[in-house]
Amino acid sequence: MAEELEEEVEQVESDTENIEGDLEEQDNNEVPSEAQKRPEEVEKKISDTFFYNYEDIYSRPFVTEDSGIPINLLTLKHSFGYDCTRSVNLLLMDSQTLMYIAGNQVVLLDLKTKSQNYLRSSSGGGIGFITVHPTKQYFAVGEKGKKPNLIIYDYPSLRPYRILRGGTEEAYVFGDFNNAGTLLASVGSSPDYMLTIWDWKQEKIVLRSKAFSQDVYKVTFSADNEEQLTTSGAGHIKFWKMALTFTGLKLQGALGRFGKTAVTDIIGYVELPDGKVISGTEWGNLLLWEGGLIKVELCRAGHKPCHSGPISQLVLDEGELVTVGKDGFIRVWNFETIDAADSVDDTGLLEVEPMNELHVGRNVSLSFMSKVHDCGQPVWYAQDTNGAIWKLDLTFSNMTHDPECLFTFHSGRIEAMSVSPTTYLMATTALDRSVRIYDFISNSQLIEIKFKQGGTALTWAPRVVNPKGGLIAAGFEDGVVRIIEVYDPKGLPVLAGQTNTENAEINLKQAFKPHATAVTALAYERNGDVLATGSKDKTVFFFAVEDEYEPIGFICVPGPVQALQWSPPSHVTSTLLILCENGFALQVPAPLPGEQDTVSTYQIKTLPTQYFHFYSIKSRMKLEEEIALREKKKQEKEKAKLEWIKQQQEMGKELEEEPEEEPKEEPLPPLYIPEEPSPILCGFYSAPGKFWLSLGGYDSGFLYHCEFSSNDHQDDPENRQDEPFEVIPIEDTDNNPIHQISFCTSRLLMFCGMQNGALRVYPLQDKDLSVNALKEYWSFNIHDNDYGQIQGICSSYDDRFLITCGGDGNIFTFDILSPEDVHKELKAKIPSPRSGLEKERATEDIEDPNAYNIEEVKQKKEYQRILKEAEEKKQKKREELIALRHEFLFLLQKNQELPKHMQLHREYEMDHRILEELDRQTAQKIQLVQKELAWEHEEHLIGLQKLQNQWFCLIWLFRFRDSLEFDSVVVHAIQSNHQISTYRLLAMSEKYYQDKERPSWKRTVLKQAWKQAEKREIVKETRRTPVFEAEAEKLKTSAVRKSATRYIESKHEHIRRVVEKYDKVKAKIMKRKAEWDELYKSKPSDDYENPKDAEDIREAQENMGCYKLKTAANYRVPEHKRMNTEKKVMQLTSLEVLINALVINFDAELRFLRHKKLKLDVQMKIADLRHITWYEELLILKNLEKHENLFQGRVNTLTREQEAMQSKLNSYLAQMEDRKCEIVKLQECEKALYANFQASLGENNEFAHFLTKVLKKKIKCVEKKEVEREADEEDENEEENNEESSLGTDEENSGSEDEVFDDSVCPKNCNETLFQNTIRLRQNRLDIEKALTEEKKVAANLRKKYNALAKKVKVVETSLDTAERELETFQREKQQRLNELYVVVPLKLHQVEYLVNGEMPSDFSQALVFTNQSLEHLQKRIVDLHNEKIMQREIYKKAQEQHKRLVQDKKEMEIKILRLEEKCNQLIVKKFGRLVDFEAVQAHSVNIRVEELEVQIMEKEYVHSQELKEWEGRILDLQQQLMKLTKENTSKLQQLNSFCLEKQQLETKLDSLENDLGAEFQGIRTTDIKEKAKLESRLKHTARDTALLREEINLLSRRDRCLRELAFLSRKDGCLFLQPSSPQDSQTPTESFPVIRSEKLSNSPALP
Repeated sequence: MAEELEEEVEQVESDTENIEGDLEEQDNNEVPSEAQKRPEEVEKKISDTFFYNYEDIYSRPFVTEDSGIPINLLTLKHSFGYDCTRSVNLLLMDSQTLMYIAGNQVVLLDLKTKSQNYLRSSSGGGIGFITVHPTKQYFAVGEKGKKPNLIIYDYPSLRPYRILRGGTEEAYVFGDFNNAGTLLASVGSSPDYMLTIWDWKQEKIVLRSKAFSQDVYKVTFSADNEEQLTTSGAGHIKFWKMALTFTGLKLQGALGRFGKTAVTDIIGYVELPDGKVISGTEWGNLLLWEGGLIKVELCRAGHKPCHSGPISQLVLDEGELVTVGKDGFIRVWNFETIDAADSVDDTGLLEVEPMNELHVGRNVSLSFMSKVHDCGQPVWYAQDTNGAIWKLDLTFSNMTHDPECLFTFHSGRIEAMSVSPTTYLMATTALDRSVRIYDFISNSQLIEIKFKQGGTALTWAPRVVNPKGGLIAAGFEDGVVRIIEVYDPKGLPVLAGQTNTENAEINLKQAFKPHATAVTALAYERNGDVLATGSKDKTVFFFAVEDEYEPIGFICVPGPVQALQWSPPSHVTSTLLILCENGFALQVPAPLPGEQDTVSTYQIKTLPTQYFHFYSIKSRMKLEEEIALREKKKQEKEKAKLEWIKQQQEMGKELEEEPEEEPKEEPLPPLYIPEEPSPILCGFYSAPGKFWLSLGGYDSGFLYHCEFSSNDHQDDPENRQDEPFEVIPIEDTDNNPIHQISFCTSRLLMFCGMQNGALRVYPLQDKDLSVNALKEYWSFNIHDNDYGQIQGICSSYDDRFLITCGGDGNIFTFDILSPEDVHKELKAKIPSPRSGLEKERATEDIEDPNAYNIEEVKQKKEYQRILKEAEEKKQKKREELIALRHEFLFLLQKNQELPKHMQLHREYEMDHRILEELDRQTAQKIQLVQKELAWEHEEHLIGLQKLQNQWFCLIWLFRFRDSLEFDSVVVHAIQSNHQISTYRLLAMSEKYYQDKERPSWKRTVLKQAWKQAEKREIVKETRRTPVFEAEAEKLKTSAVRKSATRYIESKHEHIRRVVEKYDKVKAKIMKRKAEWDELYKSKPSDDYENPKDAEDIREAQENMGCYKLKTAANYRVPEHKRMNTEKKVMQLTSLEVLINALVINFDAELRFLRHKKLKLDVQMKIADLRHITWYEELLILKNLEKHENLFQGRVNTLTREQEAMQSKLNSYLAQMEDRKCEIVKLQECEKALYANFQASLGENNEFAHFLTKVLKKKIKCVEKKEVEREADEEDENEEENNEESSLGTDEENSGSEDEVFDDSVCPKNCNETLFQNTIRLRQNRLDIEKALTEEKKVAANLRKKYNALAKKVKVVETSLDTAERELETFQREKQQRLNELYVVVPLKLHQVEYLVNGEMPSDFSQALVFTNQSLEHLQKRIVDLHNEKIMQREIYKKAQEQHKRLVQDKKEMEIKILRLEEKCNQLIVKKFGRLVDFEAVQAHSVNIRVEELEVQIMEKEYVHSQELKEWEGRILDLQQQLMKLTKENTSKLQQLNSFCLEKQQLETKLDSLENDLGAEFQGIRTTDIKEKAKLESRLKHTARDTALLREEINLLSRRDRCLRELAFLSRKDGCLFLQPSSPQDSQTPTESFPVIRSEKLSNSPALP
């Protein structure tokens, strides 16, 4: 059986070799028939029951020979990760088994038991793809490596069934079985991109061909036609057919052409039953391909894409099309609609809507789905590139289950990993923003926590920091470090009604931000007192480890930090080894908390630092090895020569000494030092002050033993060149450096993680590194060889397990020489929670990536403190300045109080000595700078002179390089001695060029100088005139200014300033409007085309050439190739001249040019043939000349007519614009007239209504109505006409309601001047309306003429287009007539490349004649167009991105503008109570006429104020008299009161006496009655005098109040109020000024 197996394998290998040889010999990938290949041999087939032995083919670990290292040093225990970024990395063998690729293994996962089975690659180079047979009985594994294998495995036995060899050079990318399962198609990666069709059961190649020249992603068979295949990849899709030709079976490929559609990478596609193919795009639409072309592009309604992103997979399932997108959506489309789709317009887009869709979840990016039936129901499993595997139900019924996430993993490269120091737990983090905790005993993920940024570093706190082992420090890409703790929630107190079912929980204990960029390294000091963090921002931060981590400070390092390592406990002092990416290594002691000054900054500048700057010695070592090798070869050669001489002498032969020439040795290679230092990958301490380094780049391949020098303080770190003192070469690491190094607890094993994903183990006998110790090692390829470099290696706390993580997202655990049964007794213990954890508040996290770091916060506080101190100093200075200003003002006041001859002038001048000293110091500085730059100045001056001299020489050579126009030439006759010579003609002298050029230059210079001088004069005059005017005004004002008129002059100045301010504001507004208008004019429209692009397109169209056949129906004769009789006659004439010249030259040079006779005969023959052809063309052109002239004349006539009409249209437009401007001016005048009328009326004028009717009275109503009707026809939407029409309506309404009034008589009590002014304004209004009517009539007539002429222009344009089309048709017919002529083209045999079956055909009717230059130009143009296409695609992408960005910015700016406008409106409403147009306010805020009237009022007020002062003096006197009388009256009233009281007392006494004395006292007392009457009359007289005084006081008060009311009402619009002219006025009580109503005041007589 073994012998038969070997024969079958040898037979298959020989068949493969023969096929490969035949494929290399044959072109176009033909496979000859078996009869042609081996007609005599009988083909042997491989038995269907044959299987390979898995133990014989899978790759095993490499162990150095005779090393004694056991082959099972490490045993794969479990795989935790998942390479979710790999395309098609999820297949289903049955409803319970998932299969995917993990590094160098294929993992088969049991969904029920969660157990895993592994299949190793056969070469150890990695795995490229996996695919399943349609029957699920087999699956194929395409590997990677040198000449990789493609292995077919049997399922479920997992035995190797077939091994396919020789399909590609480096790696397999994709594979697919046909629907019948008999053929397998595979495609390789670079460099060959080979597409191979296999008869896989017989391990034979059926067909093969290069798929494409770029990356190919996928190849599939058509489900309905197995002879068709499709491949797709980067920027292409290709359609293949297996065609049987007379030379054999061939694989023919047709590249899909995108046409107008942008080129896209195609990831997913599916073949339809009718041969069409539908594919996805990068922008999310679907492309329907038919015959190698895009039939239609499918999108959703509103031109929305089918998916928001690339479409990764398309599946035909049960008559429906299912698309899978990177946006997390799965959509189902109607297959019949898509299959029958066709474009309906020029866009090539067709809108369709999906029947159903499923959104799997947020942050989901689906790349592949696989279907399986579970209990008769279809179930889909989906691969999520964001790190998940989903279980989906796509039945879309009312019983459909929601998407279920089965597993979650890290997405992409794992950045960091660490293991617990107390138990079997490990923690990992990645850029997917998650931290995950795994139990590698139970092979399960316990918990994960998500953050806002991706993780970049992680370390588990040692036992000295946290004895429970539950504390983890993690660094993130935004510079934040988070302290998290893992605990068992079951240890927390259980609340009523709740149960803790989770195995583990993660709590954020503390978050701080020490760095500005990504944290790359974290390390705890050996005693656990200090935590060091390193970052890419070239800083290392130290924290004191307590309950709350407190910052100690940071140091700056020369490069981005790669790794941090504290010295081990064996070292005396605790130091930190800092490794930087750019070749620097540093050593610093641990800073002590509390000893650093952190008041203003956390930077530690006094920390002792030792530097090591790695200097490459690899080139020198190689040179020394080369010298030693050459010396060794030389010695061996000398030794061999001496032995040969000795043998010859022993044989008795005499040897003649002949000098031998020593062979010339090749020169030694030069020393090479890389320009950029090699990056440091990892390192570790070996002894105090000594350490080992592993480097990448040029210096890889060695471990370097380095030492810090003792004189670090003397050297600049950047200029150091430190060399290692010991070097150990590492086998097979020149291009595969060591990225990670880790030791077990006993340091007897050193684990190395390689760049290619391999794991190496070096056994160390003496716990130290040496050359002999590193010669023997154990190596195992575990991660992906291309992108799976090992990111972390950790051993468990008891050295029983080893864990690795890589760039491929995989995590593997290994047993270290420990039996499996022992592990069953182990269990991971989750740390218990801290006491009081449940009562703590949640820690505040740092979620903003732009948040300040610790140092920035400190610097900000320090900056604010400095600003505060500076502000305090400024405030003190301000107070001092205020005090000085007050003192200065006090001195000014004192100065003004002095007599004029003692006052000091205001023109103060600084001491001239200070200015002289400042000028002297400035001159000294200028001289010093000139001295410093003297050498450079002289150098540049000499260089300029040299350049000018050289330039002048070049000009002279260019102008006079040929000093002779024509030199003398002597021509000798051939058969006689006759000769003749030409004249020697000199060129024009240099003076001629100077005289020719100088005047114009001189005039230009003089003209420019004159213009500049004139501008300067104008500026001086304009500057001088205001100064003189201001001075004259000052003198005049000072001469005539009096105390009475000073206030009026100040108001004049105030008005002038207000007017100037208004003009400035108005100019500013107009300027702003002009700028906005200019900005909006410069804004390109949506259909805007860049003129440069249009010009380039036009130039390309003109210069790209037209290579269409002249016999083609769409051939258009270019302008420069159009022929007529004149051109043809000129051609014939030139041809005849050429023939004559050739004949004459031939006759003259017959004896010297006999050997050219044949060539001349050929030229003559060609000329004759051309003559015949051109003459025939001339005859044709003469026949067609009349028709052409007719068409051309008609086109010319129409063109001239169009130009004339267009000029008339332009003139009409200009006239209409002028009329429109005149109308606007008249309307403005009319508005000004009404405004003047309103100003003259004032406020509360009782005759306002009457005067308004007088002003608006119509005299010519008919004309007014006609004008209004024409104006309505002219401009219906103008605001001015609307106002005019409203005024007219009001007038008519008022006229109909009121009675007829007489406007020729001024009413009683109406101001005659105001009435006459109204009559005058009415006349002006009528004149304006008449002029406006005339202008509108003229404008209407111009509009009618313009419209009529525009219609004629359109008719002419139509006729011109028709004539041009007829002329173009005639030119095409003329060219067709010319094309019907036969043209003879003589060719040489080497010029004929049109062959049929290797022979020259007899019929050349299908051949084309091209010049070599044109052909080369076409070929070059193809390449150029391809490059231009790529470039334009990039430009388009950038423009599209810029467009999106600009649209987004525009939206944001619009939102911002709306927000600001809303805020502005709110502020306006808040301040004014309603919206106010500030431009209108500013425009109407200043009225010059009102201001002038106010000045007149002020002058009158001054006169009135003088009178008012007199009246106030009289009022004051009367008030004093009134007070005096009031006092007298008061005293008398008091006396009267006392008398009344006395009277009452007497009457009371009298009554009592009457009662007592009797009748004699009961009579009337005449004396008392008389006295009483006298007193009463006196009291009445006093009351009457008091009333008279009060009336006089009221009268005087009323007069004063009336004057004040008049002043107030007349200046109400100007907001001006008259101030009291004396302090006594201001002290007058307001009660003495009673209020007088405006109605009464207007009717009251004039006051004195």
